[in-house]
This record gives sequence, structure tokens and C-alpha cells, in this order.
Amino acid sequence: MAKILFVMTGADHWTLADGTPHPTGFWAEEAVVPFQAFTAAGHEVVVATPGGVVPPVDAGSLGPEQNGGPEGAERMAAAVDSFEALRRPLKLSEVEVADYAAVYYPGGHGPMEDLAVDEDSGRLLTSALDSGRPLGVVCHAPAALLAAKRSDGTSPFAGYRLTGFTNAEEAQAGLAEKAPWLLQDRLVELGVDFRAGEPWASHVVIDRNLVTGQNPASSAAAAAELLKALG
Repeated sequence: MAKILFVMTGADHWTLADGTPHPTGFWAEEAVVPFQAFTAAGHEVVVATPGGVVPPVDAGSLGPEQNGGPEGAERMAAAVDSFEALRRPLKLSEVEVADYAAVYYPGGHGPMEDLAVDEDSGRLLTSALDSGRPLGVVCHAPAALLAAKRSDGTSPFAGYRLTGFTNAEEAQAGLAEKAPWLLQDRLVELGVDFRAGEPWASHVVIDRNLVTGQNPASSAAAAAELLKALG
């Protein structure tokens, strides 16, 4: 059994361009589906957040419309409740990549608020990438890549093929015009090779040890690729 680190947002809002706090957190499907896949395979999941705060779930991700109806919503809420590691996260500043076999970042708009500027997360991402360990990042969680820098100021992810929540999806979700910045734009500015799939369809990009998923629908496929990499 291996230990897998989930690095998760501690933010319960995303500050929009006009200063309005948009309620958010982590997206339930992006945490629950990989958690279930990893634990079913016999692995242990450990959660870490900035400051060790309990990661807030985005209430919107628990709705019937996001989970195939009322019964799906009930199952998702129950799955979040049963994810015990969420209630006892480690402090991100105290985590060492060497203690884990793989690292995974679920999304939601929360990472746009905190992980995008978190230096501890940036150092951890750089270490995970350099270590060759499987590193999975899904949906809005690639915002965390913005905080990863080498000593010369360059991004360790420059030149990597990857994906994340697209401008088209942000527009269709109704937040693009209100956003202070768009994830796809900022990732392209880093120098990555951004690969966009069809909006809302599962789309996973693998480059070396980096596995990225575009949106919530990509969570299961991203988890499957990480498990394959773990052998």
C-alpha cells in the first residue's frame, strides 16, 4: 500500500475582478472519485492544505444538476462525509514529497484564490515534478502551477504538455467576464503547451510524470492514469 498526498484548497471563495467574493472551495467529484479509486486499490490518502485548514467543499458541486439527479447528489454528499482525511489535513508547509508515492491536486475555484500564490505548494510541485513521482492536477488546480518557480524565476512546467479548465468552459459557466484572470491564459503565459479538449468532456494529457485533467469529468480518467503509473 502506498501513501498518496492530496493537496487541496483552504479557500472558501474566489475574489472576482470587482472584489466580490464568489463562494467556492474544492469540487466534490474531483476529490471523491480519485479518493475512491485510490483507496479501492489499497492505497492511503493523506490531505494537506495551506495552514492545515479543513478544505471547504463547493456547495455547487453537491447539487443534483452536477450529480445526475437527487440520488447522485445524496451519494456525493455521503462520499464527502466519509472522506475522513478531509477533517484532519496536514499543514502544507510541513509536508515532504519524499513521504508519498504520488501527489494529486483536485480543483474547484478555490485553488485560484490560494494555491495559485502559495509558495509552499509551489515548492512541493517543483519537488514532485523533479522526483519523477506521479503528479496529477485536475480542472482549476493547475492554477497552483503559477506558484512553482525555479531559483532563476522560470517555471518548471514550461514546455510541458498539459490541460486544465479552459476559457471556453469558464465562459459557459458564466464566470469568464467576472474573473480577474483566466486559467488557460495564465498557463499559456508560463510557456506550457496547453491542450484543450471539448468543453465538459473527459480529457487527460500525460507528459512524463505529469497527468492533467481538464474538468470534473476528467477526474476518473486522471485517477486511472495515476494508478497505472504507480503500477
